Amino acid sequence: MTKLLRKEFKLSASILSFLFILFGLMFFLPGYPVLCGAFFVTLGIFQSFQNARETNDILFSALLPVAKRDVVKGKYIFVCAIELCSILLMAGAMIVRMTALAQAPVYTQNALMNANCFALGMAFVVFAVFNSVFLGGFFKTAYKHGKPFVIYIVVAFIVISIAEAAHYFPTLGWLNAFGTDYLARQILTLLAGLAVYVLITLLSCRKACERFEKIDL
Repeated sequence: MTKLLRKEFKLSASILSFLFILFGLMFFLPGYPVLCGAFFVTLGIFQSFQNARETNDILFSALLPVAKRDVVKGKYIFVCAIELCSILLMAGAMIVRMTALAQAPVYTQNALMNANCFALGMAFVVFAVFNSVFLGGFFKTAYKHGKPFVIYIVVAFIVISIAEAAHYFPTLGWLNAFGTDYLARQILTLLAGLAVYVLITLLSCRKACERFEKIDL
């Protein structure tokens, strides 16, 4: 598995997958839907799968002396590594905004979602949607990636839109609290988002392994 992961990061990955991690810093942008940063990170990951298709990477990997399940797991680990690196950037930006920049007018007067724990939890949900819809859809054929990505785009922006609008609903204004206001509640939403990410990713990986083993490459 270690050598397979080295292949994923050094040979299969597109440089854009690594560069697009920086979109996690979009959590610093005021007056902008910050969850779009999570979407752009997945767009970078998509470039690696596009390159992999053009170079027959899946077929090459399947011909290696490794289990077919490990080929799928290698892809999932690569994707999760990119996502979690971007989460670290988002978390760093969130902490700075909630502490050192807590009184900055450009943030306190923000009509859109603030970069808080709820936003970070929803970033986990966006990544969970990607891992389920795109990765799971890709491994139905291990070749077609356009349709799963289009479906993912639709679902992801529905999730982003709901997250952006949530704090306008009665009694849910605390979802957009800034600084340390309602911090305990928001941490719970972050933990819920993390739980959704872990559960959906594991279930998607398990299903993808089963599908890939049945594919005749």
